[in-house]
Amino acid sequence: MLNICGCLVHTMPEMTESVIEAINATEGGEVHAHEDGRIVVTVEDTPSQRASDQIMEMHQIPGVLTITLTYHHFEELDESAEALDQPLH
Repeated sequence: MLNICGCLVHTMPEMTESVIEAINATEGGEVHAHEDGRIVVTVEDTPSQRASDQIMEMHQIPGVLTITLTYHHFEELDESAEALDQPLH
């Protein structure tokens, strides 16, 4: 299953850099752009956590004021695509 969410994160402007670092340090989270306390983020499901749970956890990052879900895409992957995501032994 592919599950990806796009979010706009509003922060206290003086804490934007530390919020960016915290988001980039999470598996499944990625910062794409930021300006004036606003951060564009994508969040994907990981093997251990859903994107929705990751978004809820981002609310707890010091300096985060709000998070708005702006995009959501999910689809079933065929077996061959899922096999590509599995580690090789």
